[in-house]
Amino acid sequence: MSTVTPTNTREVVEELLRRIGGGNPEHIAGMYAEHGDWKLAWPEAEHGRTATPWIRHRSTRADAAAHYRELAEHHVPEEVATEVERILVDGSDAVVLGVIRQTARLTGRAYQARFALHLTVADGLVTRHHVYEDSLAVAQAFEAKGR
Repeated sequence: MSTVTPTNTREVVEELLRRIGGGNPEHIAGMYAEHGDWKLAWPEAEHGRTATPWIRHRSTRADAAAHYRELAEHHVPEEVATEVERILVDGSDAVVLGVIRQTARLTGRAYQARFALHLTVADGLVTRHHVYEDSLAVAQAFEAKGR
């Protein structure tokens, strides 16, 4: 196993963010280990998977590619923006703080959600991907009218 330093953790995270910005799900997935720990903070008992199927736990590189495909399918591509405010690195761990702005394809509603993304890097690949975001903003954007 290679030594993980803050420098190469930061480089991996920055490359992952560049790839996410590029929008190619398979290219993004190449930054993930074959098996990993992927979680999205979401109130599961209240979450209807129909409108937001990308919001679920994952565990493989193929799952990562599927996540980014599903995310793109459910948002208006011309109305997507992410502002990364800070990347904090401690050894093999990094936390990315920022804001996403997107528009739900299903409803046409725009939303903004603050997020924290906790990543762990090993051997140049992401092994942990935990997202903490404003799930209420996302849910409201995808909520059917009349609810």
